[in-house]
Amino acid sequence: MVNHQTIGDRAHHRAPDHDTGPTPVSPRPPLPSPHPLAPPAPLSPEDLVALRENLQEQRLFREEQLRRIAVLPPGTDAGSEAGIGLAASARMVLADVEAALGRMAEGRYGRCHLCRRPVDRERLVIVPQARYCARCQQVHVRVRAQEQEAGR
Repeated sequence: MVNHQTIGDRAHHRAPDHDTGPTPVSPRPPLPSPHPLAPPAPLSPEDLVALRENLQEQRLFREEQLRRIAVLPPGTDAGSEAGIGLAASARMVLADVEAALGRMAEGRYGRCHLCRRPVDRERLVIVPQARYCARCQQVHVRVRAQEQEAGR
């Protein structure tokens, strides 16, 4: 079951059973910032609970997805290029989700790995396993692209 819980809204809704993956927690309207460069508001305890539930659901979904791929008979989609790519993607997302849950357990969740500033709440609602704030994510993607280009 996928939880379509809105952060701050404790109502649970049942989603249809299909393999589209966990649905991100719906964001609440952003709070007005006193200054455009002001740091993001800290996550509330309710936010953390909802984000943890979302991450746990994502973990269960990816584990089940990998189990299903592993039991497909030889010669089916599991061995195809698409099946191999899907399994690799599921393993990567699962690793990111588990790392985010670990950061939560250690009290380090919601801080950018590069600049150490808080990650915007709205970003975490959309990508709860995010390691970087939006600005540093752009830098990280650019650097990786340059490294890949240089490696060719």
